[in-house]
Amino acid sequence: MDTQRVTLFVDGRWTESSSGETIEVIEAATEQALGAASAGNAQDIDRAVSAARRALDGPWGKAAAEERAAVVARFAEALKARGKDTAALVSRENGMPISLSRAVNGFAPSAIIGYYAGLAAKTAREEIRPGMGGETLVRREPIGVVGAIVPWNYPQALAAMKIGPALAAGCTVVLKSSPEAALDAAVFADAATAADLPPGVLNIVPGGRETGQALVDHPGVDKIAFTGSTAAGRAIAARCGELLRPVTLELGGKSAAIVLPDADLGAFARGLPEVSFVNNGQTCHACTRVLAPASRYGEVVEAVTEVARALTIGDPLDKQTAIGPLVSRAQRDRVLGYIEAGKSGGARLTTGGGVPVGRDRGWFVEPAVFADVDNSSVIAREEIFGPVLSVIPHEGIDDAIRIANDSDYGLGGTVWTTDEEQGREIARQVHSGTVGVNTYGIEVNAPFGGVKASGLGREMGPEGLAPYFSLKSIYTTAK
Repeated sequence: MDTQRVTLFVDGRWTESSSGETIEVIEAATEQALGAASAGNAQDIDRAVSAARRALDGPWGKAAAEERAAVVARFAEALKARGKDTAALVSRENGMPISLSRAVNGFAPSAIIGYYAGLAAKTAREEIRPGMGGETLVRREPIGVVGAIVPWNYPQALAAMKIGPALAAGCTVVLKSSPEAALDAAVFADAATAADLPPGVLNIVPGGRETGQALVDHPGVDKIAFTGSTAAGRAIAARCGELLRPVTLELGGKSAAIVLPDADLGAFARGLPEVSFVNNGQTCHACTRVLAPASRYGEVVEAVTEVARALTIGDPLDKQTAIGPLVSRAQRDRVLGYIEAGKSGGARLTTGGGVPVGRDRGWFVEPAVFADVDNSSVIAREEIFGPVLSVIPHEGIDDAIRIANDSDYGLGGTVWTTDEEQGREIARQVHSGTVGVNTYGIEVNAPFGGVKASGLGREMGPEGLAPYFSLKSIYTTAK
């Protein structure tokens, strides 16, 4: 796959950036140069938004839902054909183990966009509602030009969660990809070209914070869809508030895994890698707080510690690898700083927490487990975004729910019990946008998002399509 992407995709063609500057993408496992991509600036954003506006005002915005759905379905198939290579590229960019990357970067984008293609064809654009004085025609129209800003940790899936519903609704998109994942974003452009997506419908401009700010500020943008840190989300929300611009925000998390006294610890241990250590801990919904019953606290700490010790650390392209490197030196140093904070704060490190022996290259961190953690401590309150877990004791169901909800965040969570109905009842009381019972897995047909500092709005499912429509009511008198 091409790793020299030194042009931008604007108005259906590859074009030079205004500044001529490039982004060097570094391979997480080797610390060597992987490739280069163009760095977009405010002028490039302006060109991309103008192209998106022309496409919106042209045939794309006026096309029948079935016609657009067919094009979006072709786009999904083009992504699917590139899935294997895309998965490997992302693993090299951000260190994601290939076994996971094949699912979330190789398969998921096509599945998500294909789902919305099907949903678009079935969603009525107009309906008549009888009223007291006449009838109202309620019409769904594309909300307009969408500015989509995505991070580096799940770059393909998170972009698809915005591109899919936006295109299905008849919107056009300017995608701002992150510098760390600037190369794989170009795959969307390749697929758009192969699928004959009309010029301007999808535009891709990689860049840093300033490029994203230019997109948020641009007067030609009608909606922002953002996934990233809570700090950045707050700034975007404030700006969109000033502009009265709709915004969807999927932000950080500090999710809790509630282990009940009757839990099957074997099942819990088997699920822990995907629930808490997924993508090397670089996952917003990861359950990085394990709430263990006081009566079985030692058992739970031992089980979590054994799981962490057994995780295979290595080359992310090796299908046996469970823990790859973190995305960058800065991210590794940030995680190591939190581990030091945990130790100095009085928590007990039961395993890991350093740089693995023999890993002189690559930004690796050994999975770390802290016991005897108080929920008020830094490592229990702040999102670390690395393979670091805190095991916190609870004194029963009510106490566990209290601790789970005692967080600034509310994105994910799990409940572990042999009584599934009890698990669902506890899940209902957890103040979070998503909760799993003895499992956790995002489904394309169900809404995903958070509460509190974890964001605003929902993606996925029919609920993920609705924000890309603008509703119009046309009143008529009774006949």
